[in-house]
Amino acid sequence: MPDARPPQSDAYHLILEAIDMGVYRPGDRLVESELAERFGVSRTPIREALQRLETQSLLVRDGRSLIVASLDHNQLAELYVVRAELEGLAARLAARHATEEEVRVLRAMVEEDRALLDDPVAMNRANRRFHKQIHLASHNRFLVQQLDLVYRSMALLATTSLAAEGRGETALAEHGAIVEAIGAGDAAQAYDALRRHISRAFETRLRQDAGEAGRV
Repeated sequence: MPDARPPQSDAYHLILEAIDMGVYRPGDRLVESELAERFGVSRTPIREALQRLETQSLLVRDGRSLIVASLDHNQLAELYVVRAELEGLAARLAARHATEEEVRVLRAMVEEDRALLDDPVAMNRANRRFHKQIHLASHNRFLVQQLDLVYRSMALLATTSLAAEGRGETALAEHGAIVEAIGAGDAAQAYDALRRHISRAFETRLRQDAGEAGRV
């Protein structure tokens, strides 16, 4: 019978995805033996993956343990500043270089994602897929690499702004405006539309965090 376990080289991506999906949240302790059992790989690639994640500041030391890192207010603000600039640049380049097929795919994503409005988790996955498609449509490999790093840090956010009431529907409308600007070849409008989109997402997240703090 074929071995159904994932390749050991995937240990890093398996742990990263688990953090991204909220299986492990900021402050959670990651235990090498438990991870090896969960993912069906040996402890050596798990150990190497944990070391890599620590080097990338996605995990931090708490005594002898490794825990999922969290972002404080200043780090969150810094992350969104960089994200807004890089995503805006991706949209601007996509308006110049995206093929007709890529624009059609983006439009289809906006329409298909309407069915997910009542599911913030699925909506969050679809949102990342949509943004990744814009990154690829920029046709700039170095920009895509930098945005991958940004999104790796986004995995440390314990909640999605799309869970806020009404945000999913508003975000989809913003996605539509971004796609129309890209399809029209309007680089300046695409840049501005995507930057506004990120700004509103950041504002929503700040409101969520303020609400959580008020209930403590």
